[in-house]
Amino acid sequence: MNINDLSDTIKKKISNVVNIDEILIEDKTYLHLKHKNFQKNKFHLKIFIKSNELSNMSKISSTKKIYSILSFELKNYIHSIQIILK
Repeated sequence: MNINDLSDTIKKKISNVVNIDEILIEDKTYLHLKHKNFQKNKFHLKIFIKSNELSNMSKISSTKKIYSILSFELKNYIHSIQIILK
C-alpha cells in the first residue's frame, strides 16, 4: 500500500467511527530510513486530529480508540504512530 492510499484509508476509518472536525496525516518515514529495524513497507505516521469527541476523553481512552479503529493498518502497514489531539 502506498502512503496516499493508507492516508485515505485512515481518514475514512476514523471518520466513520469518531466525529472529526479535521484530520491531517504526516508521513515521517524518511526520518527512520537508517534505523536498524526499518521496513520499507511500513510507515511512520504523525496524525493530527481535531475532535471534540476525542478531546473529551482521557488521552489513554482516545488513543486506545484510535488504535482499535486502525488495528489492521497497525499490524500490516504502520510501524509507528504518533497521535496529536487538538
